[in-house]
Amino acid sequence: MSLMAVNRLVLAELKRHDWSRLQCGCGGTAEHVPSLLLGIVEATEDTASEVPTLEGHIEVEGNLFESAVPAVGVILAALAGDLAVDSRLEFLLTLTRLAGGDSHHLEVARGRPSLGGECRSRMSEGIWILLKEAFGSDRDLVADIMELIDPDDGRRAYYSQIAASTKKPRHDSVPLS
Repeated sequence: MSLMAVNRLVLAELKRHDWSRLQCGCGGTAEHVPSLLLGIVEATEDTASEVPTLEGHIEVEGNLFESAVPAVGVILAALAGDLAVDSRLEFLLTLTRLAGGDSHHLEVARGRPSLGGECRSRMSEGIWILLKEAFGSDRDLVADIMELIDPDDGRRAYYSQIAASTKKPRHDSVPLS
């Protein structure tokens, strides 16, 4: 998939939601979260030190806010395409925190007690994108995510074995030969 197509996919996922109606971990609405997500997507190897983080926005130490659920779709759309190494890592770290997270107490009080389950369900919809990442340099993060979202023990074991037998690349590409 070309970078242009992925950008369109990311933009489409971003536009599907009214972020101004969603809660953010920084205390306000999530209206600014699309800018953070795009900042991560658009980062280059030259701007790696400037990659924004989603921590403190869609989640705080694994305590999830409602903006985390639509963010999963945006992150999966981004992972489907070309990203800077640090951007890919930021997204996988975020998914790891979301996969192991639960609703922040403020979200529970607002009637959203199962944000962790909603995020894990969304992640499982993109399981093939995540399994592709198992062949990259961040395979251990992917294994952690898969442990939490994939009920198929056989599939997890199979892909873990394949990934372990593949030489760990220096970056996220898989050799073609």
